Amino acid sequence: MKKIILIIGLLFSVIVAKDMDPKKLESSCNNGDMDACFSLGKLYYTGKGVKQDYQKAAELFKKSCDGSSRFSCLILADLYRDGKGVEQNYQKAAKLYQKSCNNGEMYGCNFLGKLYATGKGVRQDYQKAFKLYQEACEGNNVDGCFNLGFSYAYGKGAEQNYQKAAESYQKACNGDNIMGCVLLGHLHRNGYGVEQNYQKALELYQKGCDGDYVVGCPNLGVLYENGYGVEQNYQKAAELYQKACDGDYMLGCSNLGVLYRDGKGVKQNYHKATKLLQKACDGNARACTLLGILYIKGQGVKQDYQKATELFKKACDDGDSNGCGLFGNLYYKGQGVKQDYQKAAELFKKACDGGNANGCGALGSLYEEGKGVKKDNAIAKEYYGKACDLGLQKGCDEYTRLNNR
Repeated sequence: MKKIILIIGLLFSVIVAKDMDPKKLESSCNNGDMDACFSLGKLYYTGKGVKQDYQKAAELFKKSCDGSSRFSCLILADLYRDGKGVEQNYQKAAKLYQKSCNNGEMYGCNFLGKLYATGKGVRQDYQKAFKLYQEACEGNNVDGCFNLGFSYAYGKGAEQNYQKAAESYQKACNGDNIMGCVLLGHLHRNGYGVEQNYQKALELYQKGCDGDYVVGCPNLGVLYENGYGVEQNYQKAAELYQKACDGDYMLGCSNLGVLYRDGKGVKQNYHKATKLLQKACDGNARACTLLGILYIKGQGVKQDYQKATELFKKACDDGDSNGCGLFGNLYYKGQGVKQDYQKAAELFKKACDGGNANGCGALGSLYEEGKGVKKDNAIAKEYYGKACDLGLQKGCDEYTRLNNR
């Protein structure tokens, strides 16, 4: 939202009225001066010199948009998109963004692309979104470059291409799109599309953590925590996670909670760990899993298997494969829930499909024992093999045992 406000501010700064007196602007607007209508709409939008009134602003922007004021069409589209001063209407917003894009306004192309990507006001079409982001980026719209990079990175509307993603993120970052810097940092950290370079990743994350920015702080903290590209420093990592958490980035809260749990860079404090993980759980699936483990062990909280069940379920539903595996384990043991091998098998499979080695190993065990599933050593061996491939030595051992029968 802060970025959108800044963009609107830039649009407002394009036209500067000779006289910003509301009465004079109203008179000029009534006499057909569309720039005056736009400027008066700006005053009502921002509440400068007049009482803030989005409805009045929308009326003025519509008048000036109908009078071919391209900037008014853009702001009016934003109002329809956000439902400010008008009833929210994505279809009208899309038409207005299309009009501005056709007139060469790259901001309109980028936001129209976002509507196509999300299927709001138009049929979802990743290819159409991709083309619009590409047009915006080629027109030097840095947010368009960011969205283009994201499309390349995740194969949305185009074939996945990390190298092109890196190039687009670099353009975005060069234009002070901080999220572009951070995601480019991810590519450098993991060696996707670029040579792996922790030092470069650190520099990019730092851009996203300087001053009031916090989006890069948790990732920068990860580098300090693990000593990637910098000397390992748990205390520095804790400081960075704290800044991220204070800025409501849940990854920061979750990682800081782990440091308090383990006493790294901070004095061990299970109670603080619990509080931080509880805060993070609302927006971070892994935090729910970690909090559930504390409830299982009774660390910082009273041991409560039923509470752990709720947390593992939430984590699993939100896509954390480890949470699925631990949730399945509770069904297997009958802790916090009624023992149910079939349900355990379903959850172990979900965990395994998500790349969780323990889930694969546990599912193999169920197939070998015939618990919750039909006994089948061939399938058991397959799942033990998957566990092995994912790095679980026990899975390798069980695979070898069945393979030698």
